[in-house]
Amino acid sequence: MSVAEELEKLKTEIPAGVNLVAVSKFHPAEMIREAYAEGQRLFGESRVQELLEKIKELPDDIKWHFIGHLQTNKVKQLVGNVSMIESVDSERLLDLIDAESEKKGVMTRVLMQVHVAKEETKFGFLPAELKEYFSSRKFEQLTNTHICGVMGMASNTDDLERVREDFRSIANIYNEIKTVISPDLRGFDTLSMGMSHDWKIAVEEGANLIRIGSRIFGDRY
Repeated sequence: MSVAEELEKLKTEIPAGVNLVAVSKFHPAEMIREAYAEGQRLFGESRVQELLEKIKELPDDIKWHFIGHLQTNKVKQLVGNVSMIESVDSERLLDLIDAESEKKGVMTRVLMQVHVAKEETKFGFLPAELKEYFSSRKFEQLTNTHICGVMGMASNTDDLERVREDFRSIANIYNEIKTVISPDLRGFDTLSMGMSHDWKIAVEEGANLIRIGSRIFGDRY
């Protein structure tokens, strides 16, 4: 099936209230244009240089989400060019984003990445660290960054029960921050989890933003 056909089919499967980030990383601009023609406006990239090149080539009403590990030395290039940074994995990175956003006079929307997966290679705050961040109300020091919610990934395993447990853990952390730790947070309403192979489980566990790439675009080139 073509990109347009896959996207059309996928959109019939996604429940109302769940938004789709089409993960276009490593795929050429022509394929993004196909998805765009089908009405998709939200795309996800994980490399700053690739993203900046695509921004130049593609329509300016696309909303770009940065979903990869963001190196601190790339913050300056990224701020002001994306609709959201989903992968804030440390306080240091968050503070740099905020400082750069203030310099540029923009408000940057971010998600806090939490690490529950069994792989050590994945990034993110440990659950206790993230809860402590909100408990201590450090977010009140931010001037030009809006924390919109939480992002996380499940363990890379065929054990679907483990995947479900991981998503449930991420959802529990999100809900605890939202309802118990910092119930006065405004606009904290996004739970981003689930990819091509596990998004249905993620939605069952509460995801309202999913990141799907290979299902739409096929294998990376």
